[in-house]
Amino acid sequence: MNDTERGIFEQFTYWQQPIQGLETVRLNPAQPIAVVGCGTSYYLAQTLAATLNRLGKSAIAVPGGEWLLHPTAYQATQGPIQVLALSRSGETTETVAAARNSRAAGHRVIGITCAKGSSLAAVSDHILELETHPLEGIVMTASASLMLWAGLRLAGLAVPPGFAERAQHLLEASAPKLSTLPLNQGHLVYLGAAELYGIANEAALKAQEMSLSLVQAYHPMEYRHGPISMVEKGVLATLLYHPAGLPEETALARELEAKGATVLGLGGPGQVSLELDEPNPALRGLLLLPVLQLLGERIAQAKGLDSTAPRHLSKVVTLS
Repeated sequence: MNDTERGIFEQFTYWQQPIQGLETVRLNPAQPIAVVGCGTSYYLAQTLAATLNRLGKSAIAVPGGEWLLHPTAYQATQGPIQVLALSRSGETTETVAAARNSRAAGHRVIGITCAKGSSLAAVSDHILELETHPLEGIVMTASASLMLWAGLRLAGLAVPPGFAERAQHLLEASAPKLSTLPLNQGHLVYLGAAELYGIANEAALKAQEMSLSLVQAYHPMEYRHGPISMVEKGVLATLLYHPAGLPEETALARELEAKGATVLGLGGPGQVSLELDEPNPALRGLLLLPVLQLLGERIAQAKGLDSTAPRHLSKVVTLS
């Protein structure tokens, strides 16, 4: 077991830590929210924005670089808004600069990070700081789960007692099932709707970083509109079932199987499937994050690659 895998399996203790700063921060339901981040943080932002909208708070997810350079393309009103900025290190160049500019423009900035005393903290009105697994390397695993956990709590989503233990049990139950998949495939597809679309994107990024595979992510119903032409034997499709779309997504899974793909069904049918008892889609996504992290690691192992040293990547992305 390498450091990546250890960090995935040992992350749940960190889920149970107090979220420093959470008790003093409340979102204003009358102001729109831009959720900003880069890479993994942007995909978490997609899930957070969908969750905020579902809870009655108007929100949009925007990549850090886009919010820095083109904010008016994403902001319909010129009034004050709330900016929720995510960065594991608190040093990501675009995110920190976007937060700084947002605050200078009179917007309220709330930062979420896994580093104390960061640049993001210095340019935020409020900061939520989390401790992540010390073995986490370049690829974000435990820190991604923790920032999503904190963001969902900030959004006002009620997380039931024992949730971290449920996530741990699900991960442990998934491990032998993932081992039965044809992991050394040339083409990986991740499908997720609404709150689960950001999770599908993040899972695709994990697999791409760890295993250097050709990876795509789509909304399930959109996949039929062109991308399905790529399906053939050798495609591994992971479908994150949304509770509200089970019949339609089941039909899609059967269609993909008929065209030659192997389907991993998370919360629904597939050649390999994992049962889920969580009806809330945002919490379902959080439960699935460690499983999808492990899937990326298993694919890397099947290809003989070391996920602790992914090609061309660094732990903190800073631009000069």
